[in-house]
Order: sequence, then C-alpha cells, then structure tokens
Amino acid sequence: MKQKTDMLNGPLKSKIIMFALPLAVTGILQQLFNAADVAVVGRFAGKDAMAAVGSNAPIIALIVNLFVGISLGANVVIANLIGQNDKARIHKAVHTTIVVALLSGIAATIIGELMAAPLLRAMSVPEEVFDMTLLYLRIYLTGMPVILLYNFESAIFRSHGDTSTPLLCLVTSGVINVVLNLFFVIVLKMDVSGVALATIISNLISSVMLFYFLQRGDSLIRVDIHDFGIDKSLLMKMLKIGIPAGLQGVVFSVSNVVIQSAINSLGADIMAASSAAFNIEIFMYYIISSFGQACTTFVGQNYGARKLERCKKVTKTCMAMDAITTLVVSVVLLLLGRVLLGLFNQDPVIIDYGMVRLKFILIPEVINVVIEVMSGCMRGYTYSTIPAVLTFLGVCGIRITWVYTVFRVSPNFQTIMAVYPISWIVTAAAIFIAYLCIRKRIFNE
Repeated sequence: MKQKTDMLNGPLKSKIIMFALPLAVTGILQQLFNAADVAVVGRFAGKDAMAAVGSNAPIIALIVNLFVGISLGANVVIANLIGQNDKARIHKAVHTTIVVALLSGIAATIIGELMAAPLLRAMSVPEEVFDMTLLYLRIYLTGMPVILLYNFESAIFRSHGDTSTPLLCLVTSGVINVVLNLFFVIVLKMDVSGVALATIISNLISSVMLFYFLQRGDSLIRVDIHDFGIDKSLLMKMLKIGIPAGLQGVVFSVSNVVIQSAINSLGADIMAASSAAFNIEIFMYYIISSFGQACTTFVGQNYGARKLERCKKVTKTCMAMDAITTLVVSVVLLLLGRVLLGLFNQDPVIIDYGMVRLKFILIPEVINVVIEVMSGCMRGYTYSTIPAVLTFLGVCGIRITWVYTVFRVSPNFQTIMAVYPISWIVTAAAIFIAYLCIRKRIFNE
C-alpha cells in the first residue's frame, strides 16, 4: 500500500498534483471502461443497443451519486481526524465506513430496482429500445453493493492521502471488464446483458482487492474484521457532510434525467450521438472533480489541524491548477472530437450531432472549476449543505425550467444543449460568493 501524502507540511503544488493525478486517471479509466460498454455494443450489437446502454447513464448516476456523497462525508471526517491525530476515532470511522458502504449498496439495489421501470418511462425511452434499456439497468443494479464498496474504500484511502492504490485496483479490474465485454457480446452474443454482467464482475474484483489492502496495511486506516460496527456519533458527522454532498450530485443527475428525457424525444440518432459525446466529455469532468476532491481532503486535514492560512493556499492552488488543466484538455478533446466519436459509431449523422454536444459542453467547461473546487473547499470546512442548496437552485432549477419552457418552444438539440453553460454560470457565481462568506466566518472564529 502506498505511503500517505503529508498534507499538513511542505510544498503544496507537487503534492496536490500527486494526489489529484491518480484520482483523475482513476475517474477517466472508470469512464473508459464504461465507454467500452457503449462502444462494444455500438460496434457489435447495433445502435439500438448502444442507445439503450447510453440512456441509462443519468439514472445510474442519480442512484450512485446519492450514496457516493456519503462516502465523501467519510472522507472528510477521517481527514479531519487525521489532522487531529485521533487514532482511536480514525479506527472507528474506517470500520463504520465499510459497514455503511455495504448497507448503502443493498439499499441502492432495492430502491433502484423499484424505480427502474417508472424512471425509464418518465424519461420517454422509445419503445423499440425500452426492454433492452430496462434489462441493462436491472442487471447493473444488482451489483450496487460491490460498486459502492469500491467507492467507499477509495474514500478511505483518499482521506489518508493515497490515491494510487485505488487506481491500481481499478486498472486490474478494468482490463478484465473490457475482456469480459468482448467475450460476452462477441462470443456469447449477450448484447446489453453481457456488458452489464461484465461491469458487476469487474467491480467485485476491484472492491475485493481494496479490502485486501486495507486488511494488510499497517497504517491508521488498517481494517480488522473483528472491529466492524457503526459508531453513531461518527456516522452522524459523515451523514451531515455526506447527504448534502450526495444530494448535490443527485441534483446534477436529476437535471440530466430531465434533459435526457428531452433528448430521447428527438429520436434514436440524437440519443446515440449524445451518449457517445457524453462518454468523451465526462473525461473532462473527472479531471475537474479530481482537484475538487483534492481540495476537500487537503482542506479537511489542515482544518482539523487548524492551519487556516494553509487551507486558503490549498484552495487557490487547486483553483489555478484545475483551470489551466481544464482549458488545455478541453481544446485537445475538441480537436479530436470527430475521431473519438467515430470510435463509438461511424454514422456521419451521429458524429455531427455528437460534435454539437461537445462544443456546447467543452468550450465553457472551465466554469465548472469554480463549482467543483469551491464546493470541495466548503466540504473540507464541513460546510456541505450550502453548496448543495445552491447547486439545486442554480443547476436543477434552471435546467428543469428550461426544458419545460424554452425547449418546448424550440425543441431541437442546440436548444437543449444551451442550458448547460447558462446553468453553470449562475451556479458558479452563487457558490463563489458563498465561499467568500464561509471563509470570512471561519477566519473570524
């Protein structure tokens, strides 16, 4: 297991890069493996199967984000305790996190299975792909316990300054995922059921690997199977931070479900194009998010140690590095857009529509840096509700209103895509103001 990063002392830039880079690569690889699902069925099972897998992305994100938010709460709580050097409570927090992960996974499976068909109906999934879409979602949901276990275990490693171990496990399981995708779809002719099953198996492997490393470690976060249980006071702190963070993720997902519903009404070609573009643009989000999570963990540890000036420096450094990286990668993805879209489907119509989405998303993507880094900083300070509320109002409110007003007047792909930058601008402005107010309050304590 990798040596932890000392977040409390020394230079920040190199440490933030060493923390954020594996985190970004983890997210990108995770999405590449997800994109492999779409690409394999798109190439070998047809565009209907591709549309079926792709249209599930907003629903899966909605369910996963709610529970992964709680893992972020665990990350902050453990990071604060590490800053305080409270070894006894760190031990309890780690074991509480594992138990909560498994219980959350079971709950996510049950809730997801109950919501699956109604949500797909609400999203106006076309009848010709509905059964295939529902089959993929139902199989995927059965794997939620191991999917969430991996995410919660990763949060434990992040709180300790280790983002490389989760990456190692993901690479191993991801390669297996791609191989299984090809085997199930090409050899066994299983289409969407095959890629869903491959995803579950690969997540099982990655979660078991991380658990092994937690058991074999000799650090503060070592797991002992005899000590599993839930510490109520620590759980409440995790939920206080994690539930608003999860709801913030859910807000994005809810708005995306509404937008996906509007996209579905435009036909299978646009559905497939949007799915392919999403699997490219999401790489950018993981880069932005990695610096936001770095800000959460670095601020969390330094706030626990009451190093407030260092907290401020962490935020500025994360913001600058995130903005520069985002601008560079966005340009590269736009330049390679047609080539990348062609990997999913070579239909010229689908590629043209895919480029429309990429331009609307990637050109203003740097605005998201403010939202992610400032939200991450506030969570590190244990203020998680405020960015969640502002995101609800600025993202969900604007996007849903747009779909039922502007899009109804002008129901085309360009109209629905325009709501992304508009909602980002409003939300970023509100979150930046909130950050300044919270920082002033903390420094005056």
